[in-house]
Amino acid sequence: MNSPMTRAVQIDQPGGPEQMRIVQVPVGEPGPGEVRIRHHAIGLNFIDVYQRSGLYPLPMPLRLGMEGAGVIEAVGEGVSHLRVGDRAAYASQPPGSYCDARVMPAMNVCRLPDAIAFEEGAAMMLKGLTAQYLLKHCKPVEGLQPGDFVLFHAAAGGVGLIACQWARALGLQLIGTAGSDEKCELARANGAAHVINYRTEDFAARVKAITGGKGVKVVYDSVGKDTWDASLDCLAPFGLMVTFGNASGPVPPFAPAVLAAKGSIYVTRQTLFSHITSRERTQAMADDLFAVVASGQVKIHVAQRYPLEQVQAAHRSLEARQTIGSTVLIP
Repeated sequence: MNSPMTRAVQIDQPGGPEQMRIVQVPVGEPGPGEVRIRHHAIGLNFIDVYQRSGLYPLPMPLRLGMEGAGVIEAVGEGVSHLRVGDRAAYASQPPGSYCDARVMPAMNVCRLPDAIAFEEGAAMMLKGLTAQYLLKHCKPVEGLQPGDFVLFHAAAGGVGLIACQWARALGLQLIGTAGSDEKCELARANGAAHVINYRTEDFAARVKAITGGKGVKVVYDSVGKDTWDASLDCLAPFGLMVTFGNASGPVPPFAPAVLAAKGSIYVTRQTLFSHITSRERTQAMADDLFAVVASGQVKIHVAQRYPLEQVQAAHRSLEARQTIGSTVLIP
């Protein structure tokens, strides 16, 4: 019996968006601990760009995509939390979500509540779980209390808009940066207490003014090289610099003595996949995310939709920082 085939986006070598092509590949049956899911929507994330470009080197040929939502078609031995016909969503290793259907590990696949649409599910798992671990698990040594100031770069992006809303729900005063007045207003409308257009303003000076010269307890930074030095200047003594992405390029090496000079500050480089290393932890984080979305305190903004065959255009828009909120691919 021939295995059914699926379309999948694959690259044979690192490079620009033009390296991505759609190929036909067999789907197969799930083995122990695996499921087969048919996608209704697929999430687009900057990590996909890093993997495509070679910034995060992976074996070739490579199928891209870390996030998706759809319906479970088959369940392998030992999988008890999912059944055939379940609506489901995930952010998961290994890559490969840019496809119609796939067989994948079940550990990070979660049942999607009926109240959450497939497009929202595909747009919220990687970005929403990232916002969850940033705000709940990446705290300064002195903790975070309602009223505390935090700085969040790219506040109008997919992770940023979720973080703005969630921070407001937690009582934090989030200062959001973005690259246009339109994006700044979007961040403000979603809960940012203050907004800064980093293209027209010195964000470090503005942060010091907003905080009465004290600085913020935490900086959450997915931009990387362009914002690094000034971000360190925004921190209060014993503050925490959380870097979780490199949209402008990787941060160059720096001397640890710099951290002492700027107030005995802390630095951590985070990735979601360190946080979702077990079924139980993944589910607990997802339950927290689903609850805050179901409550209405966090709304998922799907602002761009592309057919799967237009994946190159979707990547170009993301890299040019032309997107707001989340982008999904539709199989």
